[in-house]
Amino acid sequence: MRLVGSLVLVLASLLLSADPAAAQGAAATSPVLTPLDSLMPELEKLYIELHQSPELSLQEEKTSAKMATLLRGLGFEVTEKVGGWGVVGVMKNGAGPTVLVRADMDGLPVEEKTGLAYASKVTAKNAAGETVHVMHACGHDFHMTSWIGAATLLSRAKNRWKGTLVFIGQPAEEGGNGARNMLEDGLFTRFPKPDFAIGLHDKADGAVGTIHYTPGFALANVDSVDITFFGKGGHGAYPHTTVDPIVIASRFVVAVQTLVARENNPVDPAVVTVGSFHAGTKHNIIPDDARLQLTVRSYKDEVRKALVDGITRLAKAEAAAARAPKEPEVKVTEGTPATYNDPKLVSRVVPALRRALGEQAVVEAPPVMGGEDFSEYGRAGVPAFLWWVGAVEPSRIETAKKEGTTLPSLHSPLFAPHPSALKTGAASLTAAALELLGKS
Repeated sequence: MRLVGSLVLVLASLLLSADPAAAQGAAATSPVLTPLDSLMPELEKLYIELHQSPELSLQEEKTSAKMATLLRGLGFEVTEKVGGWGVVGVMKNGAGPTVLVRADMDGLPVEEKTGLAYASKVTAKNAAGETVHVMHACGHDFHMTSWIGAATLLSRAKNRWKGTLVFIGQPAEEGGNGARNMLEDGLFTRFPKPDFAIGLHDKADGAVGTIHYTPGFALANVDSVDITFFGKGGHGAYPHTTVDPIVIASRFVVAVQTLVARENNPVDPAVVTVGSFHAGTKHNIIPDDARLQLTVRSYKDEVRKALVDGITRLAKAEAAAARAPKEPEVKVTEGTPATYNDPKLVSRVVPALRRALGEQAVVEAPPVMGGEDFSEYGRAGVPAFLWWVGAVEPSRIETAKKEGTTLPSLHSPLFAPHPSALKTGAASLTAAALELLGKS
């Protein structure tokens, strides 16, 4: 993937999307969106700067400062350090609805392997004090840049809308606690409580120039579960003198699949994945403990509770069956609720997106089992809508289909959104906000 260095190439890339008229519809049909073409070089520059300087969750000091400075320059009243490194920019423009527009800011502990000229070379200390590579492998740099693009367009078009904009730069989405931290720090009490909350996410298999949306449940409940099984260590030649935690944990790995296969209603999506299994130090030593890490996903709250409760029950049962010296420790260490796109809000915003970007550019998509803490704003009582923006050159998608290969996914060291997708990202946030704000 290479940087598109001129407006001509940006527009050319957009014209390669599924519907050429859709790709250029924003600038062609809306006076508010017309300046987006001339804004693209600056947005690309910002995107590259952000891509080259990612920061880990809860460490977004420089990123948040940059976002705050940019919002102030556009006329927003800005508050920093909300719920950590969160940024809140408020722009009041008479009586009317309040619309929250969110972008997340944190990077991931991933070593970039895209080969881009502007690839991240950043390293940082994680929470455990380990030095790790850092990359915007989920496109939060794309989200922030699209968000700044929308803030710019809306601030220049105050004669066309009434109400209040609340632009938030959110930390720690990857840890699942950024939105919650901002809410607990008074996001909806210290600042105008929104009537609507909107946001976007890049789509790693979607073509540049397209929008993908899902009414209702769009992303899953996500819980990270850590389990430690305790045994009685000893020599591998004398297993009868030990209680082997590896065997206990192995039986649990098999048994826990029955929560989905035999206890959960098949029409209710559920996933239990054991992603990490650590035990022992040497061939002939039976260890004292075994540690597992699980990701647990669902949509419905009752399914979420049943899965976590079932994991605890089965872990204790396997330990008891093996006469373990004590019960296992089961801890839910991270969790985010399912993202629910308010159907009424979706039905209102989608036509506005189609008017701005073209009928064929905006398509309904099935829900996925990924997670997003954007869900917290909806849980706090605000109708919310998060959509996907295609971030891959159409030619790359076609090549992958012909060759039978898989495109890099989100969180892959090989993934980065194509800069030309910024136009669709900024246009979609702007069009949605204009639809929800009061008309002037």
